[in-house]
Amino acid sequence: MFRGHASTLAQFRHALATNRLASTFLFVGLSGIGKRSFALRLAQGLLCERRPDEALDPCGECPSCRQVLAGSHPDVQIVAKPADKAFIPVELLIGDKEHRMREGLCYSISLKPYSGRRKIAIIDDADYFNKEGANCLLKTLEEPPPKSILILIGTSEQRQLPTIRSRCQIVRFSPLAETEVAEILVERGICSDANAARQAARMSGGSVERAAQWCDESLVEFRGALLGILSQREFDHGEVAKLVSQFVESAGKESAAKRARLRLVVSLAEEFYREAMVQFVVSHSRPHAPRKEIVSRSETTTMSADPQLADALKTALRWLPGDDSATACLDLCLDAYAHIDANANQATLIDWWLDELANAARQGRVAV
Repeated sequence: MFRGHASTLAQFRHALATNRLASTFLFVGLSGIGKRSFALRLAQGLLCERRPDEALDPCGECPSCRQVLAGSHPDVQIVAKPADKAFIPVELLIGDKEHRMREGLCYSISLKPYSGRRKIAIIDDADYFNKEGANCLLKTLEEPPPKSILILIGTSEQRQLPTIRSRCQIVRFSPLAETEVAEILVERGICSDANAARQAARMSGGSVERAAQWCDESLVEFRGALLGILSQREFDHGEVAKLVSQFVESAGKESAAKRARLRLVVSLAEEFYREAMVQFVVSHSRPHAPRKEIVSRSETTTMSADPQLADALKTALRWLPGDDSATACLDLCLDAYAHIDANANQATLIDWWLDELANAARQGRVAV
C-alpha cells in the first residue's frame, strides 16, 4: 500500500502509461513520511513478476517482491549513510581505491539488469553528500544507463548541490494525515494504545518517525522542561547544560545515537522559536496590537493541538524583543545541526549553543 501519497502514485502511473518515466528522481519531504517506503514499493511494482509495470501494484508475494523488501534483489541497490559517518562515503558510490568504478552503486547500476527489466538504485540520506560524493554521481546522472532508475531521498532540494538538483526530477512528498500516522503506529506495534497513538500523531507534524518519539514518555517530560526553560528570560546555563547532556547520554553508548538525540533536542528548540516567529509575523497584520493580544493569539493558535508549547509561548512572548530575536535563535539551531553533523565535541557544543541562544533571545541578534 502506498499510504498517504495517492497523488504521487498517480503521477508515476501516468508516466508509465505514457512511456515518459524519468531515469533520475529526487524525493524530498519531512523525515518519516514514507519516502523510502514509497521508493521500495515503487521498485517492487516495477519488478513484480505477477503484475504489469504500469499498474504499480506489486503482489508482495513473488520472489522479486520478497527480494526487494529483503534487500537482496540483484537489480536493486540501496545506499545509505552509515550511522557512524557524517557523510555518505564515496566508496559506497564508486568503490574503494583498489576497485574504483568496479564496485559501488555507480558501477552496479551501469550493468545490464539481471532480470532483463530494470536496474534500480536508491540513495537514502541524500542530504549527506559531501562535494566529492556528489561529484561521483554526476556522470551517472548526466548519462543514465539504459533501463535504469536512480532515486535520491532527502528532506529538501536546497540541501543538494545545484549540479545534482538540476539533473533530477523533483518529487515532493506531503506530510501524512494524523489518522494515517496513528494507524501506522498501532500497526507497527510502536504504540499499543490507540489513544496514545492519536496524541502522538497530533504532535508528529505528519511524520511517523517523529510520532514514534512522542510515544516515549521521557521525551515528553524532557520537552516540557526544556520549553519551560527557553520561555524564561534568564536561566542557569550550567543546570540546563547538565539537563541536556543527561538526556543526550541516555540515548546509549553509541556516538551516532547521541548525535541523533542531540539533533532531537535542537529540533525542540527550533520548533519553539519558529512558532514564536510565526506569532510575531501574524501580529504584524495589526502593527499596533498590544503585547497582550500577541500572547492571546499564541494561545488560540496552538493550545488545542499543543498546550505544552502554548504555555511556553505565552510566557516567552511577554519578554522576547521581536521576530528578529526568534530568527536569530532559529539560525543558531541550524548552525547547531551543522556542528552535530561535523562531530563537534558534545559538551562544548551544548554550552556554546545554550549561551548563544540566551544572548540572541534577549538581544535580538547572535552574540559575537
